[in-house]
Amino acid sequence: MEQFKNSILQTVQYLLSARVPDIIDILIVAYLIYKLIGLIRRTNSHRIAKGVVIVILVLWVSDWFNLTVIHFLLSKTVEVGLLALVILFQPELRRALEKVGSGSIMSLFRGNVQVQAMDTAIMQTVIACKAMSKNKTGALIVFERINKLDNQINTGTIVNSDTTAELLKNIFYNKAPLHDGAVIISEGRISAAGCMLPLSSNQNLSRELGMRHRAGIGMSEHSDAVVAIVSEETGAISVAVDGMLKRHLSPETFEKILRNEIIIEEELSTEKKKKSYLDFFKVNKNG
Repeated sequence: MEQFKNSILQTVQYLLSARVPDIIDILIVAYLIYKLIGLIRRTNSHRIAKGVVIVILVLWVSDWFNLTVIHFLLSKTVEVGLLALVILFQPELRRALEKVGSGSIMSLFRGNVQVQAMDTAIMQTVIACKAMSKNKTGALIVFERINKLDNQINTGTIVNSDTTAELLKNIFYNKAPLHDGAVIISEGRISAAGCMLPLSSNQNLSRELGMRHRAGIGMSEHSDAVVAIVSEETGAISVAVDGMLKRHLSPETFEKILRNEIIIEEELSTEKKKKSYLDFFKVNKNG
């Protein structure tokens, strides 16, 4: 109990003596932990994470009660386990690094032209998906955001065309040669069609989801892309973002989600990053 009281007193003293940088440091770490928990929940790594937490708790308890042998064995296990965790979480770590490293600085300065093009592309996509939903025509449409999708574009046929509802419906017509793949829209234009997408590695997905939905979710797991999906079986419209699938959407809700995820997010992100780069250059100039 005495050790517990000392721990409480030390925590209180630390909080009272905390400076602004300390608070910022804590908030950043808390945010990173929050994102890590979200990543684990979306993948099949949650069982491994639970095991790691249990080992850490037992290690802490063994130190608390002075269980020397158990503490020594667990300490050595943790040292070796760090390397094992890197190997086990390799797909997730690689995915996170790809998201960080695939952003383009030049995309910050494209202005309202790109926003207007994306707005038109969203409107035409909603019209096309509404018609394809009614006819139960399967569709898979990927909206590229900051992360570049060159690898996926190279697996399909280059189109490089304005986004129109008629063109989308023709591409996904069930007798068209490119209907089985995905359409990738970049900067408001159809970059390519018939593209292959990575399947989701999430083993907890519903069994009623087909390959088209799994590919859409997988693409949203591997990048920051927004993926629109029309079911061939039911005609239901869905959207995949950050590994999460929103299903059975009305055309109005579908359009609202696309605009919120693509237009608003892009405007906010661009403005924040522009300000960040301008402040950086000002500091360097004044320095």
